[in-house]
Amino acid sequence: MGMQYTTLGGKKGIKVSKIGIGVWQASGDWKAGDDDVIKAVGKVHDLGVNLVDTAEAYGAGHSETVLGKALKQFGRDNFVVATKVNGGHLRYEELQKAAAASMRRLGIKEIDVYQVHWPDPWEQIPLKYTMKAMEKLYVEGKIRAIAVSNFAVRDLEEARSYLSRADIVSNQLRYNLVQRDIEDEVIPYCRKNNIAIIAWSPLAQGALTGKYSVGKVPKGDVRDLNLLFEPANLSQIAKLVEVLSSVAKHHKRLISQVALNWLATMPGVIPIPGVKSATQAAENVGSLDFEITKKELDAIESAAARVKVDYLPTEKPLTA
Repeated sequence: MGMQYTTLGGKKGIKVSKIGIGVWQASGDWKAGDDDVIKAVGKVHDLGVNLVDTAEAYGAGHSETVLGKALKQFGRDNFVVATKVNGGHLRYEELQKAAAASMRRLGIKEIDVYQVHWPDPWEQIPLKYTMKAMEKLYVEGKIRAIAVSNFAVRDLEEARSYLSRADIVSNQLRYNLVQRDIEDEVIPYCRKNNIAIIAWSPLAQGALTGKYSVGKVPKGDVRDLNLLFEPANLSQIAKLVEVLSSVAKHHKRLISQVALNWLATMPGVIPIPGVKSATQAAENVGSLDFEITKKELDAIESAAARVKVDYLPTEKPLTA
């Protein structure tokens, strides 16, 4: 089975692979070597993946710089480059400068998908000016598509109301089998309005891979900040991982591949797992090479429904 593709922004939109990769792990916080991430980008290119995602916030631009090296090595035109402007650069002029700085680090003249990383949490910067700045970049040909990240329905509605020459093509959100908050309102709205969901943390930072369990989470790891890895939550998630493991064995696949397959086959959803090596990149892409049966899907959904995790009240906000 070859790589599957979809489009952002309708039939005439940007063609992207049904799975992408995130290179935030080249930000210095994930113990991923720059060369390893570059090799991973080359590997997914060989396998037909073209969507690569980063942000100016990852390692204060370091992730963009690393991706820029990969683009130079493997051919800029072979990739759809998605990056993000952070919440501190949402004023009109600052956003223009931020886009230019991202392009310099990436070594490109045009950003394919430019995303507002998150709405201004203090609501001091009117969204109107942010979106007008995004549209200016679009009209000038500096970006091919306008997108957002971590936007609720109310934010999407307001943002779209300020656009007259383009529409929002995607909303990047945390989405995986145990963190499904967006299913009630955001996903229905996005599907109705042809806005793709780009799923960050599709493996719940590894909680859905079978690698971690109670007592098996490395200390001093970034997962220390994620309440999913508290013992009570891991015990709950283990019930789901057991079912994923059964499905994985039937298809001779990895547990992580089953979790990613569940996401990638959903209408309008594009997972972007992070990559630290070419081997990991190949494993992630391989999640599209098999089909989960209806019986297996029902079993996964039933197990997921029984998982009760508490990760919202005090969790430090993630910025993937």
